[in-house]
Amino acid sequence: QLQLVESGGGLVQPGGSLRLSCAASGVTLDYYAIGWFRQAPGKEREGVSCISYRGGSTNYPDSVKGRFTISRDNAKNTVYLQMNDLKPEDTAVYYCAARRYYCTASGYDYWGQGTQVTVSS
Repeated sequence: QLQLVESGGGLVQPGGSLRLSCAASGVTLDYYAIGWFRQAPGKEREGVSCISYRGGSTNYPDSVKGRFTISRDNAKNTVYLQMNDLKPEDTAVYYCAARRYYCTASGYDYWGQGTQVTVSS
């Protein structure tokens, strides 16, 4: 059974950076796409970025393009989300999720518990 654990969230000032980690256990991530999603209070969950099992990446909302970068280290069974130039509107609980092979907007079979990111001065 694949289990995902997010870490790296916290409180950061606007313009700051955080790197989120999504560590997998139980199963190798070699054949899984990993997506990062976020949900702010009172808002629907939205996709932020995804990386396919081959390493191709996709950022979804225009608001994070050029600021967020996804990467994976299969040797460590971990996927990262580097977030730079953070803005208050990036405040949310961030989740990673896994599905076989390729990125899609939905259809993820495994989810982590989430990590809180708060951007505030």
